[in-house]
Amino acid sequence: MKNSARSVVEKMFAAFGEGNIEKFVDTVSSDTVWIYHGTQIIPKGTYEGKDGARKFISGILNNTEILSFEPQQFIVENNKVVVLGQEHQRVKSSGKELKQKWVQVYTVENDLITRMDEFATSEVVN
Repeated sequence: MKNSARSVVEKMFAAFGEGNIEKFVDTVSSDTVWIYHGTQIIPKGTYEGKDGARKFISGILNNTEILSFEPQQFIVENNKVVVLGQEHQRVKSSGKELKQKWVQVYTVENDLITRMDEFATSEVVN
């Protein structure tokens, strides 16, 4: 189960890195819940189901240019995968660059992501 849960999350990250929204959505369950707890700059939001996951990822890919995305550590316990990482992005509308450090907690059931909680900090770097 440990390797399976991690491989599902890695598959989702690969789809994100490719900018492939449909491949990304294929890694989540129909009743998935994605909760972004917000930062001092980026507002919180809850996204439900495949359409919610699509909205979550589309918002990121359509509104920012990802300059770097670095999952740095994976901690796996049964069907939970905790990922510590950081990213650097440019907001397309303003040109502002943001750096974030984050912790993402995934629940995986039947080889699909059923829940994601993200806790992050953001800072403007230009």
